[in-house]
Amino acid sequence: MLSVLILCTGNSCRSVLGEALINHLGKGRLQAFSAGSRPVGKVNDHALAILARNGLPTDGYRSQSWDEFADTGIDIAITVCDQAAGEVCPIYLNSTTRGHWGLPDPAHVSGTDSEINAAFQATYDALEKRITALLALPLETLSGSELSAHINRIGQSS
Repeated sequence: MLSVLILCTGNSCRSVLGEALINHLGKGRLQAFSAGSRPVGKVNDHALAILARNGLPTDGYRSQSWDEFADTGIDIAITVCDQAAGEVCPIYLNSTTRGHWGLPDPAHVSGTDSEINAAFQATYDALEKRITALLALPLETLSGSELSAHINRIGQSS
């Protein structure tokens, strides 16, 4: 099973949604974790609510530092925010296959509950589409550079 680390600066919304979806959709092939370079320390309540509305578990998620994964063998790291993509990754990720799936931060949306919920659902839907495309790949046989190119294409096309 390949391990995937979903990275976002604050690790409160997008990366948590990615972790949940990968673990749900990629059972037996992928195991996901999420982390941030500067975690906010709390998972966004709207992120947990969107998981619940889509029938995914909401327990066990936390906003944590990418430093916590220094001793975890990570095969793939995917950044989901542009700020994290531009940061220097920790040394333990130097040999990890990397890709980028930039998404707007739904936590920055203001407005009615309906507008906020729509922003979180749109993020969930985009991640679900990208993860489904990732799982359609022959992950186990691609080289690191091939996989990185595919991950980046998925992020640009959806």
